[in-house]
Amino acid sequence: MLRPRTALPTELNSIPDQPAVFLLWAGESAPYLARTGLLRRRLRRILGDRGGADAGRISRVLNLRGVVERIEYWPTGSQLESSLVHLELAQRYYPEHWPRLTRLHPPVFVRLLLENAFPRMQVTSRLSRGLYYGPFPSRAAAERFETGVLDLFQLRRCEENLEPSPQHPGCIYGEMNRCLRPCQEAVSIDEYRTEAVRVEQFLRTGGKSLAETAESARDRASAEMHFEEAARLHQRVERIIEVQSLAGEIARELSRLHGVAVVPSEEPGSVDLWVLAGGRWLEPRRLAVGAAGQSLDHQVKELLAGITPEGPPHPEHLAIFLRWHGSNWRDGEWIGFDSFDKIPYRKLVNAAARVAASPA
Repeated sequence: MLRPRTALPTELNSIPDQPAVFLLWAGESAPYLARTGLLRRRLRRILGDRGGADAGRISRVLNLRGVVERIEYWPTGSQLESSLVHLELAQRYYPEHWPRLTRLHPPVFVRLLLENAFPRMQVTSRLSRGLYYGPFPSRAAAERFETGVLDLFQLRRCEENLEPSPQHPGCIYGEMNRCLRPCQEAVSIDEYRTEAVRVEQFLRTGGKSLAETAESARDRASAEMHFEEAARLHQRVERIIEVQSLAGEIARELSRLHGVAVVPSEEPGSVDLWVLAGGRWLEPRRLAVGAAGQSLDHQVKELLAGITPEGPPHPEHLAIFLRWHGSNWRDGEWIGFDSFDKIPYRKLVNAAARVAASPA
């Protein structure tokens, strides 16, 4: 994060009236933290400047006139940047109360517990070991996707720590042939794990591993004039596509959750490229859209060269991503991809041009 700009309460006229995150310092106590779309107007209300159209509203808002000694502020160009700066400052100055200040909800994932002897899936908002797929906008959305995936495979749905035995009572899914029944020793551990690997590949490839297999089998049956089998396989292909569509636009295997948010910049004539790498936001790259010289395509390639994830997924970063992406006030475009070796540069260039041309 850049160093803040500073001002005294008597210097309000020199402060820009633009989006920003700010701190108000009074003695040795913790600062007052907030973000706003119009900084100078907000500060005039808080610091009690009774002139202008806001004079009648001063008594109904926080008034720190005569208390504040110093103002620190970070001008921002987008809602995404404001949220990330606000989060960092809240965690720094309010280590015990930042969740209340930021109002961020933990993102929800579908988890495949690969370390279990008999792997299973679960919906969770806690990051630990295993394979995570998401994030989802709600627990209900994650549960719908989990149910759809389990309907395509024969993975167990029970949550118990299994102790397989022929005398195990089993469950309704085993009776319906929708589970391999490892609890009753109907299959070996290796056979069950083979099914778990198929689920893992489905999640890692975004459904392609299963869809391509079913499509090949369908085309082969059609070529051999086994039309009833081809029709059945076609229905399965459609079901696979339907299940994958339940994941939504942004959900994917967490280590492959990459993309770029193209948003307005605080600097006129530029846009900011916020890179999400493996579920963690990196420092923004500024792209001068109207500058003479290098083409936009060359600039984007130069800015994004050599990027790799810089740590484990950041739950709060993912929560901010979900809030920004799913909001009706989103002030930019999202370009997602699976690998930094396959960045869609043309899409990024077009998005940058659109964002730069959009009204503030």
